[in-house]
Amino acid sequence: MKIGFGYDVHKLVEGRALILGGVHIPFEKGLLGHSDADALIHAIIDCLLGAANLGDIGTHFPDTDEAYKDISSIILLDRTKVLLQESKYQIVNIDATIVLEKPKLVAYIDDMKEIIADKLDIESTQISIKATREEGMGFVGNGEGIKVFAVCLIEEM
Repeated sequence: MKIGFGYDVHKLVEGRALILGGVHIPFEKGLLGHSDADALIHAIIDCLLGAANLGDIGTHFPDTDEAYKDISSIILLDRTKVLLQESKYQIVNIDATIVLEKPKLVAYIDDMKEIIADKLDIESTQISIKATREEGMGFVGNGEGIKVFAVCLIEEM
C-alpha cells in the first residue's frame, strides 16, 4: 500500500464560476486558474499521482499547454484514473479537507463525493470530504482564496 498527499490553492476572483469536486456552487466569485481551477480535484489528482510515484498534476497537465485551458478538472481526474490503472494501482480511499470562509459547502459534499467516485470507479464511501474555515486569518480567512488538502491510500491490483 502507498500513501499520497496533495495540496492545491487558488485565488477567488469575480467573473469565474466556483467549481469544487465537479459541482458548480452558486457564489459571487470563482477560482482563478488555467483550467476550471477545481482545487479539490487538483489536490486529489496530486495525491493519487504522488502515491503511485507518477509525478504531479503539472507534469501530466501543464498550465502552459493550451489543450488544458478552461478544461473541466473531471476530465483530468478521468485521465489520472487511467494512469493509475496502467500502473496497476487501485484506490483504497481518499480523504480531503477544503479550507474556505464562504460559501458553506455542506449541501454540496454528497454530490462532490458521487461525482468523484463515479469518475474513479470507486464507491462514494471510499471518499471523505470535509470543509473548514480559517476563522478570519490569512488569505483564506480574508476570503481571498481557497485551499485544499487531500490524502489517499492506493494498493497494487
